[in-house]
Amino acid sequence: MFRRIKRFFADVAIELKKTTWPSKTDVIWTTVVTCVMVAVVTAFLAVVDIALSKALTFIFSAIA
Repeated sequence: MFRRIKRFFADVAIELKKTTWPSKTDVIWTTVVTCVMVAVVTAFLAVVDIALSKALTFIFSAIA
């Protein structure tokens, strides 16, 4: 059993050597793009939510 565990960690070390890590600049730009997209989608959903809320309020107040 310990051989299997040792082999597993040896395989992990081999795979980590094959990994290419992004540069600091890539990480920063990816983070910025992600934050901007989250803000844009949040703003869009807020506008849609407010518009639908007002539309439904208008419809239900006209019915009642």
